[in-house]
Amino acid sequence: MVKCLAGERARIGHLSIDRVTLVEALDAIGDLVVARRGGTVFTPNVDHVVMAGDDPRFRRAYAAVDLSLADGMPVVWACRALGLPAPEKVSGSDLAPALMKLSEDRGWGVYLLGGADGTAQLASERLRRAHPRLRVVGTASPRVELGAPLLSGDAVVEAVRRAGPDIVLVGLGAPKQELWIREAAPALRPAVLLGVGASLDFLAGLARRAPPWMSAVGLEWAYRLVHEPTRLWRRYLLRDPRFVAIVLRQLLARRAALARAGELGP
Repeated sequence: MVKCLAGERARIGHLSIDRVTLVEALDAIGDLVVARRGGTVFTPNVDHVVMAGDDPRFRRAYAAVDLSLADGMPVVWACRALGLPAPEKVSGSDLAPALMKLSEDRGWGVYLLGGADGTAQLASERLRRAHPRLRVVGTASPRVELGAPLLSGDAVVEAVRRAGPDIVLVGLGAPKQELWIREAAPALRPAVLLGVGASLDFLAGLARRAPPWMSAVGLEWAYRLVHEPTRLWRRYLLRDPRFVAIVLRQLLARRAALARAGELGP
């Protein structure tokens, strides 16, 4: 686990959040790469917090993560309300391009894994045009099925291992990418694996990010819902509103604990 540069990790529901800036997150990932012991990086958002309440496998994946970054302003606001503020959001869509620039500068090998057929390859081509010295050592958009623990002979894991990357961007969508990363990470050391969700689609130019003003006021979800209503309406309209109840329960419990401490204090 990477030591949180801002001290104690924040906790929302079942998930912990490292209270770091984008620059600090890049430094922490660089430390993991240099240490050559492998590592995992997740970007928890509202949906992750809700899913963690229902899925023990997802919780276990997060319990073992090295770096957990606040993806979205609602997560940042919740951290502030709960008394352990995160300095800024560090979403996968912000982290991935910045990390590709850092990887070019440091000479790190990068593997792109995930997305629909051809997405990773298209992302690789666009990245090479933007970063001519970037070493993309492999791409794949496989159909990954989870179930039994991964074996050393798993075809996807073996393909990544043979490529010998320093960084693996995994865009399989939650919770699949986090579960896959947890299972595959030991076999892929010393690579650092990052769950980046739709960031491969952004890198490939297949999807557009929300305008900066919508991101700043926590409305990225609305932008995505308008553009992908069939796929995302259940998530954003039925599941994710439970995030508010999770934070409120935690906030009330915190206030009650503080009140009890005040009553018992000198």
